[in-house]
Amino acid sequence: MMQRAWKNLKKYKIGYRTFKTAVAVSIGISIAQFLHLDFYVSSAIITILCVQNSKKKSLHSAFSRFIACMLAIPFSYIFFEGIAFEPYIIGLLLLLFIPTTVLLKVNEGVVTSTVIILHIYSTNHMTWEVVLNELGLIVIGIGAALLVNSYMPSLDKEMKVHQKDIEQYFKALLMDMVVYLRTNEMKEDYVLKLKRASDEVQYAKSVAYRDVENHFSRKENYYYKYFTIREKQLEIISRLFDRILAVETLDTQRELVADFLEELSLCVHSGNTAVLFLSKLQRVEEMIKHDKLPSDWRSFEEQAHVFFVIKELEQYLQIKKSLKVAY
Repeated sequence: MMQRAWKNLKKYKIGYRTFKTAVAVSIGISIAQFLHLDFYVSSAIITILCVQNSKKKSLHSAFSRFIACMLAIPFSYIFFEGIAFEPYIIGLLLLLFIPTTVLLKVNEGVVTSTVIILHIYSTNHMTWEVVLNELGLIVIGIGAALLVNSYMPSLDKEMKVHQKDIEQYFKALLMDMVVYLRTNEMKEDYVLKLKRASDEVQYAKSVAYRDVENHFSRKENYYYKYFTIREKQLEIISRLFDRILAVETLDTQRELVADFLEELSLCVHSGNTAVLFLSKLQRVEEMIKHDKLPSDWRSFEEQAHVFFVIKELEQYLQIKKSLKVAY
């Protein structure tokens, strides 16, 4: 039911977290009102703060806020009943309460617990009835948030789309190098492609990380590793361009590298063909080694750039080799 409602809301550009928050707030307020709790609308504040974009974040947020709220109750008793129900006492309470939450690493719950403190202050007395009322608000607010966050839509389709887009960028960038090696003409949009590819990889990694956060027993997934590998390979591609631009002569070697890059561009996909291409790269290197030695300094420098390209491509393939295809 929730998945169907989410699909209908997609076309209106309503975020999934916004949708879940609205549902959770309605559930929380309804339950608190049904139980005739005082300040029942305040359960919405607790709920809103606990709804996060992943299961792990939501659970961590709920835990921090629960502990902070539990601390707020005895602090309120000590300061309000022990000293007085006065405005300046609230300030004095917070001066000690906030550092305590920081010390216990639950300072994320300061806002939520402050709501509880203000409720108790507004009653002008502290009884078990007041305490139970606040406990009810805390449990209902956190519970409603955890309930809606128990379902997270699958991100597999989104990650596959990013995967295909990144592979298209890689193919285009490799072909740009091929074109330059064969024509000495550099595509004008090369820098823009490189920037877009980098942005795409970074965003894809964030989506994959969110997927990891939605599984309590998972520290890493296939897509997160895949996008991390593409990120490292993209750094190599950006360095390759500078080296290739430095090779202006050595036509035979330029053509060998161009042929290799062209074949590599045609095989940019999630499958692992690194071993095959490492073997082909080794043959290219052997062919270049058997060429005549450079006869002048300029040719010697260019020869050095060519071997640098070979080593960078080797590293590019070794990185891909580390990716396991199994999910």
